[in-house]
Amino acid sequence: MKLDVKEIFDGDLIGKEVEVEGWVRNHRKQKEFGFIDFSDGTCFNHLQIVYDDKLSTFDEISKIKNGSAISVVGTIVKSEGKGQSIELKASDVKVLGDCPDDYPMQPKHHTREFLREQAYLRPRTNLFQAVFRVRSVAAYAIHKYFQDRGYVYAHTPLITANDGEGAGQMFQVTTLPLDKLKGEVDYSKDFYGKKVGLAVTGQLEGETFAMAYKKIYTFGPTFRAENSNTKTHASEFWMIEPEIAFCDLEGLMDIEEDMLKYIVKYVLDNCKDEMKFLDSFVEKGLIDKLNRLVNSHFTRVDHEEVIKILKEADVKWEFEPEYGEDIAKEHEKYITDYFNGPVFIKNWPKDIKAFYMKQNPDGKTVAAVDLEVPGAGELMGGSEREADYDKLVARMKELNMSFDGLDWYVNLRKFGGCYHSGFGMGFERLLIYLTGVDNIRDVIPYPRTPLNCEY
Repeated sequence: MKLDVKEIFDGDLIGKEVEVEGWVRNHRKQKEFGFIDFSDGTCFNHLQIVYDDKLSTFDEISKIKNGSAISVVGTIVKSEGKGQSIELKASDVKVLGDCPDDYPMQPKHHTREFLREQAYLRPRTNLFQAVFRVRSVAAYAIHKYFQDRGYVYAHTPLITANDGEGAGQMFQVTTLPLDKLKGEVDYSKDFYGKKVGLAVTGQLEGETFAMAYKKIYTFGPTFRAENSNTKTHASEFWMIEPEIAFCDLEGLMDIEEDMLKYIVKYVLDNCKDEMKFLDSFVEKGLIDKLNRLVNSHFTRVDHEEVIKILKEADVKWEFEPEYGEDIAKEHEKYITDYFNGPVFIKNWPKDIKAFYMKQNPDGKTVAAVDLEVPGAGELMGGSEREADYDKLVARMKELNMSFDGLDWYVNLRKFGGCYHSGFGMGFERLLIYLTGVDNIRDVIPYPRTPLNCEY
């Protein structure tokens, strides 16, 4: 019977004849027998295939190269060697796809920089087998969390005429012949008849669905034309953005904490082999770190109090903390250490946050919140949204924002508007935290960064 390797490890098949199809990860040849390290990608474990010179095709099998695709028929037996409980004693091995000697993924250590240059082959290595399995399972956990709680999955547009963040970091989308344009561009002749770009967020459109379904979430790609080459920035990345009607800032923090703990526990429960590998070879103590988060108390503290704690700390800061300003990475680490766990920093200065956030009665702050976690810093950002029509309009005027293309968003406050909240979490930031792999280029299959758009 033809089986996946996962089915073999999950079943009790000793003494049974099976057929498997997959790839040679390593081939150790000896005079009278040989061992093939075999994987079909259905689980993290590899299956050892043993063959000997009693087979009439022994010489042909011994010539099979690393990376080749093969089919094997044989019997599952108890393993006499170390590192595996069972192995497949082959009775027939066929090459389905040969592989040359210059195959780049030979069984030796490769740097992550080298593997990025071979991104189309790197899923075949142990590291990326683990990382991208975790990515898949974490994505499923996100959908399961929201679907099980009655949220509607909303598909927001990837091409839009509005810059939701107001930061002006949009990639432009056009069908105009750029190589022939001269002078001022007439966008009325473009495909959409106006200037449009790739979406930096699905939040604004998500709010419209929250006003109809109460609880919605988006989960998809977003784009930022930000010329940044840090380990945590990419120009194309995935975002999770829930929007919840009749939810204030305190309720939002409850949801953020519950969701994060759920996803982390789901990955720990469903990627045991991958997490053990990552704990051993990428970040020592990774599993303990994640278990601590699942069982920890999330502190809630105002931004003003955070600045006070930082200013009173006996620390020589590279960037001096200031009231009314953002905090730096070194501050984020200190605060999570200070409270010995994740920290919600809430009620941020109005002037450093987005236009749509609810203005607090003090006139200086907004009902915004960032979640800081030990070892990673900021993981989520959210806010209660401004539900007062006049206050929202006044804030947009104060920031000299154009109302063109945003009238529908403002009108939500007129047509049965209510208090509501939402947050965003960068999926790749979460994966960096889950896997211990510290570069965003290594947790997304084909990274898009400045001057890099391969594959």
